[in-house]
Amino acid sequence: MIKYIIFDLDGTLVNSIYDLADSVNYVLKQNGYAEHPLESYYYFVGNGTLKLIERALPEDKRTANEIERVHSQFAERYSQNYLSKTIPYNGINELLDELDKRGIKYSVASNKTDIFTQEIINGLFPNNRFDVIIGKREENPTKPDPKIIYDILDGKNLTLDEILVVGDSDVDIETGHNACLKAVGCLWGFRDERELKEAGAEYIISKPMELFEIIDNK
Repeated sequence: MIKYIIFDLDGTLVNSIYDLADSVNYVLKQNGYAEHPLESYYYFVGNGTLKLIERALPEDKRTANEIERVHSQFAERYSQNYLSKTIPYNGINELLDELDKRGIKYSVASNKTDIFTQEIINGLFPNNRFDVIIGKREENPTKPDPKIIYDILDGKNLTLDEILVVGDSDVDIETGHNACLKAVGCLWGFRDERELKEAGAEYIISKPMELFEIIDNK
């Protein structure tokens, strides 16, 4: 019986691609670098914002110092715009309401900087009942390292078969597997079905409420 869900944030609970792309393109333009079309950002994101900036920079400019410098500018710009266009995906609020009704707890594990993760959840889900919300913290590795999962589950009396990890990319699937958990790939996010299958997702769903087909059959 499933008792606990660990959700990714970007591409899973919320569509944040427009605000991310707008903020990165803004700082690229400010520095005289070429901007990227929106479609590119679906593959730039997923491994944290430092990696996002690294991927967006020209190859010959991807030095540690330049990545850090441009990332700092991005963080400042994004802090002003992270809720300009970002919204929950259709069906997410209904999904969370039903989880509440069933007494199934849920958390967020994101590679997005922790402060932005907290602010987006609190801004878009003001009455949220998320058990734990964790984003990228300076002292911790990014997903697919499973430490974020261990931190969320610390002290909880749960067995592995009572937990599901839900995300939209291979990073999320690998994170779940690295924590010895089964993973659900969602098709409404940033990546495609092929990537999720190749990552080994045990389940793939195309709409949020389809998660209950898995829960009901476990």
